[in-house]
This record gives sequence, structure tokens and C-alpha cells, in this order.
Amino acid sequence: MHRLRSLRLPKSFVRGLSSGTRFRPYRLKGAPVDVHPEIEDALAHDKPVVALETALVTHGLPFPSSLEVPMALEEIVRSTGSIPATIGMIDGRVKIGLERHELERLADRRGKPSKISRRDIAAAIALEADGGTTCSATLVFTALAGIKVFATGGLGGVHRGGENSMDVSADLQELTRCPVGLVSSGVKSILDIRRTLEYLETLGVPVISYGESREFPAFFSRHSGHNVPWNVDNPYTAAKILYTQWQLGLQNGALIAVPIPEEYEEVGKEVQEYVDQAIQESEQNGVSKSGKDATPWLLDRIAELSGGQSLASNVAVLKNTALVGGQIAVSYQKLAQDKEARAKAAAKSHSFHLDSSPSSTSLSDNVVSRSHQSPANVVVIGSAAVDITAQELPNTQTGLAVHSTAPGHIKLSVGGVGRNIAEASYRIMEAKFPALSSLLISPVGPDTFGQVLVKKLTEIGMRTDGLIRLPDQNAVCNMVLDSKGALVGGVADMAITERVTGELVLSHLRKHSPSIVAVDANLPTTTLDTLVQYCQEHKTKVLYEPTSTIKSTNILPAIVTAFQEKDAGQAPVTYCTPNLLELTRIYSTAQSDLFELMDHPRWWSAINSFNLGSSFRMELENLARKGVSDFAGSSGTLGFLIEEGIATMAINLLPFFQHLIIKCGEQGVLVVMCIAAHEAPHSGWANARSNIRQRYVVAHGNSGETLVLQHFPSLPVESVANVTGAGDTFVGALLATLANDSTVLYHPSRLGDAINTAQKAAVLTLQSHSAVSPELSRLDK
Repeated sequence: MHRLRSLRLPKSFVRGLSSGTRFRPYRLKGAPVDVHPEIEDALAHDKPVVALETALVTHGLPFPSSLEVPMALEEIVRSTGSIPATIGMIDGRVKIGLERHELERLADRRGKPSKISRRDIAAAIALEADGGTTCSATLVFTALAGIKVFATGGLGGVHRGGENSMDVSADLQELTRCPVGLVSSGVKSILDIRRTLEYLETLGVPVISYGESREFPAFFSRHSGHNVPWNVDNPYTAAKILYTQWQLGLQNGALIAVPIPEEYEEVGKEVQEYVDQAIQESEQNGVSKSGKDATPWLLDRIAELSGGQSLASNVAVLKNTALVGGQIAVSYQKLAQDKEARAKAAAKSHSFHLDSSPSSTSLSDNVVSRSHQSPANVVVIGSAAVDITAQELPNTQTGLAVHSTAPGHIKLSVGGVGRNIAEASYRIMEAKFPALSSLLISPVGPDTFGQVLVKKLTEIGMRTDGLIRLPDQNAVCNMVLDSKGALVGGVADMAITERVTGELVLSHLRKHSPSIVAVDANLPTTTLDTLVQYCQEHKTKVLYEPTSTIKSTNILPAIVTAFQEKDAGQAPVTYCTPNLLELTRIYSTAQSDLFELMDHPRWWSAINSFNLGSSFRMELENLARKGVSDFAGSSGTLGFLIEEGIATMAINLLPFFQHLIIKCGEQGVLVVMCIAAHEAPHSGWANARSNIRQRYVVAHGNSGETLVLQHFPSLPVESVANVTGAGDTFVGALLATLANDSTVLYHPSRLGDAINTAQKAAVLTLQSHSAVSPELSRLDK
């Protein structure tokens, strides 16, 4: 018997579900959903999966067919090369994939399982009920798991007389919000087909007839007399429709209507007569007005009138849709893999084909020449943008007043947080560590801005074989600066970065096996989740740059996932480089009801192990009284460490981020880190005690770990030309140093040297009009 795991969304979740954030609350709150290990493995390794419902098990078929048929459907799905995912509810837990004993439990109905639609999900879970999921509920959980194909018999729809009773199945509405291909033999024969198709058209749900005709099937019959706009006659084309919807980011599903096999057509016509009779009887005896009980009564009555013929036809329909559904799922997966392979080939050759101009041809030639370099030691994953910077002239009389313009200069350059970090690390490596190499993984568009981006990177000398070609507009950031270089406002179009999935990135990571991976918060939360999981599995260090106050918390879902693992281990993220505002936002969100990370036993265990008593607090208070800088003429103290709760927040975040390097602006840099028990004895902090004169406080934990809090004053800056890239440059320089020596933070003098190098780099960028100063390439030379 397989052991089921609590909900952990697979790495391939993003591929078919660009709106994965819709289900984020389920995941963050520890939803009672179990994913079968076989299905989790299939999705994680890009194998085709087909979802199957269980309302037919609990309410649609008589026993023993209620057990035999779903087992047969699973075998049919397997015969196509797909993995079946039968979805149901046991004791109030949603099961994405059922064991045989669980299927038996639902099929024999001794526990009086409920019929679960969307409206029933929460109540059934709260009351710990057993249940069979209808099309509606199955669609919800199919989308939640990232499964792209769901095969069933008949879809719900508009009931006969629905124009008066308003009796319309929830299945139809669900197709508007679940990006799943629903393969069925049309709608149930007891329904009003014409009005159902009209309603689906109103909802904007694509309806595709599967076969040579555009005629919509009538469940027991291949003919309904109603045509739909489109038809396909093979699984590949059907899969292509679903894949195209994913490419376009459409959030609705599609109905693929498969006619009953031809050998059942004659029997189907006879059964349809019994359907009409049963409907007439239900209207006479009032059953038709009994809501969800009407359908089971009608099916039972039809089976009785047909002498079992309807059951045989029903089973034939189910088996046929399972077969076609499996074939479509296989085709979808092949299509996705072929697209990914072509994208890899395009990225490798860098034949971006931006246009047919001579400059574009020259660009392609330059890119190709860089496509076969050695594996990168550092990989930076994040945004790359073209920056349009408008800065007013000094001493402007009018200034940047509202509803007016000011004289100044407008400049086109390249930026983006990930790109800035990558350039800074590249330039520092060029100056100090020439044996190392870095790689930027970022999306690039086919437009003029994309052409500018690639050309600029090539001119700098950076590698471009990590760029991911996407059909969207390239990222652009339009900024307005005052005469002193401070940001007044602007507009950023970074939507293309939201299309970067974990699958697109992992191929590069597998190829390069870097020692450290840096990610910025512009990436989707699901992609960050995938990357953190991958780096944990491969023991690769992760640096997280929070990017902005608003986006700073995007890493927290990945930490939630990591905390669900039984192996406590070290903090999920090795380095985090927030500023003070980002630190505060991450802390407040981590302890909020949305995440409840600071109620997790793993967090409590780590904090208790730090063993921070009164002596640590006293030493921290002594440090807080020290001046913010040792330079003559400086004013202010480090009181903000206590008064604003900075030290407390940072320490409380250490179970999530092993090392925090906090950018405090003019107040310098604060490093708060935890050296793990197995590394602490070999570090330079092993026997260290707090030294307020040297601006650090040290504590040794109960489990052998060492906690260090150290402040570094800011460096003097003579003039400021631009403040937008200084923080990214600091991070890039630190990243290069960490790539050269992963233990640099573990020795007091080397830590000081690393922070000093990063600060010098940031100062050079402050004095430059570029997002990253070109002078970094000559730092310390």
C-alpha cells in the first residue's frame, strides 16, 4: 500500500496552471488534500496524467459496477501511457489518487458517501465525510494539482425547463475558472442540450466536437441535431488547443465532446426513448423539482426501463472518454516537451530572429559565439529590463511639478534586478576572480526592447545563453529622477517575468550545477518554490534578493513548502539581502495568519536552540548605543536596532534565512547569521565573544550553532548620480565573493573584507549614471 503525502504541489504545477496563485490559500493553510505518490511523481517528472471523478462511484453506477468500472477506467488510462488520478473524499480529506481499499469504501456506500460539488467541499471536509466528487468538484481539484485533462461520462448542464426553474449545473460555471480539458460524451441525456450549448457560449467556454463532424453528441447517441463551431479528429490537435490556452494565459477550461462508439449507436437510440419517458414521469410525480436527487432517480428509472441497456451504454461512454482523455494527455505532454526542447535549442543557438535588419544578423552572430561556454559557477535568475531614465537638469526653476515637464536628459540603458546583480557579479569576477563565471537566466521578448537588451549584454561581455525567448513584450522600466538622482516615480512593465516557469529554468541549473543560485522577487511564487526545492535537493546555496517592499514576501510560500518536509535541516534559503523596509515586511507577513510560520514547531525549535538570554540582550543594548559610524563628523547611533525592532526581527527570521545581509542605507550594513552546528567548530567564530568595539555580538546555541550580529558602517560618498542600482550592485559583488569562497562569512576578517568590497562596488554605482558601474571591472586593480 502506498503512503499518501500531505499536499505538496508538484514542480510541474506551473506548466498548465499559470493562475496557480488562485489555489495558494489551500496550500498555505495546510489544506486536507493528499496527493498519491505515483501522481506526485508523474507530475514532477512531466508524465501525462488524467483525472477521473467518483460521483459515478458513489451515485452513478450500481454495485459491483461502481467498483469494477472505475478500476477498468484506470487501466484504460494506463494503456495510453498516462497515469490515472481518481479523485474523491475520505474522512474529510481530498484524495488526488485513490488506493483500492478507498475506492471499495466509496463503491459499497456503507458509509453513505455524499455527492460533492464545489458548494459542498468545505462542509464535507469540516464534517469529515466520505464523498464522490462531481464534475464541478473534480475540476477544482484537477486544476489545483496541475492536471490538464479530466475524462468523464456526461457533463451537467441546463435542465429541461431550466428557463423557468433556473436549474443549471455548477459544472458549466466551473469550466470558466479551471484551465482543464474536460473530455466527455457531451452532456447528460436528460438535459436540454440546446440551452446548455447557449449557456456555454455565454460563459466563453470552448466546445469542441471530437470526430469528423461538428455535431455535438447526445450522450447515448452520436447525434443531437446541434452543431458547435469547431471539431478536431485527433488527440494532438485537441491537446494543441489546451496548450495554446495555457500559452495565452487563459484561465477557462475547454469541453471536448466525444461521441459514443458507433457499435452502441442503435442501442443508444432505443435508450433515448426511455430517457424521454423517464423525464416525463419525473415531471408528473414531482421528482424533477427535487434538485440534486432528480438525476440519480432518472438514471435508475432509465436503467429499469431499458433492462440494463443504459448501463452498458453508459459504461461504453466512460471507457471511450477515458481512452481519448489518455491519448490527449499524452499528446499534450509531448507537445509541451517538444516546445521546451525547441526553446532550449533556440536559447542555445540564440537565433532570436528579432528582425531581418543587418544589426539583428550581427547580434545573432555575436550571441551564437557565446553559446558554448563552460558551466557557470553562479546563476542569477530574475528580471532583465530596458530602463528609460528621465532626469531633470540641476538648478531647474520649475522642478518636477505635477502636470508639467522639466528640462533634462533622457537615457536608454539596461536594468532589472536580476540583470543588475548578474552584471555586478560578472564585473567583480572579471576584476578579482577571473577563473569564475556567472550566468543570467531571464526572459527576453522579440520586440525592439528585447533586441536592445541582448545587444547591450553582448557589448558588456556577459553570457547570453541563459536568456529565455518568450513571445511577450520585453520588460521595460520608465523612471523619472530629480536633479540629485533620486527616484521621483515611474512605470514598470515586468509582466514577461511572470511567465518564467520552474521548468524553463531547471534545464539550465541541471546543465551548469552552480555552487550558488541567486533569485529576485520578480519571479512568480510557484517558480521560486520550484527553485528552492531543487536547490535543497541538490544542496545548492540560494541567495534571495527581495527586490521591493511589495514583492519581498514572494519567497514565503517556498519556505512554507520547505517547512512541510520532515527533515528539519538548515534554513531553506541560505542568504537574504533585504533593506530595512523589506525586512520589516517579510517579518510581519511571516508571522501573520496567512502564513503562521512563527507558530511552526520547526521555528520554535530553532529559536529556543539559539539560547539568547539576558547577556545577549545586554550586549545588544551596548551595541545600540554605539555611533552609526566611526568617521569624524558622523551623528546618530545604532539605536534603531532596538527601537525599531530590527535586531529582533532579523533573529526571528533566521530559521527561514540562514544569513541575513541587511542594507541599511546611510546607516550601513547589518549582518545577522546562524552558523550551523556542523560548521561552527571550524569557523573563525567558534571561540569568539561579543566585541562591541568591533561592532559584533556573538551567541552560542544549545545545539552547537553560532549566532552572529555585526554592523558595518557605510562608506563615504562624494557625489550621487543615480541610486537605483546601488543595492543590486552590492548584492552582485557579495555574490561573486561568496562564489569564490563559500565560507567567507564564517571568519571575522574575511567577512569584513567581503562587505567592504560590496560597499565599494555600491559606491561606484552611486557615482555612475549606469545601473551598474563599469568601473567594477577595475575594482582594486
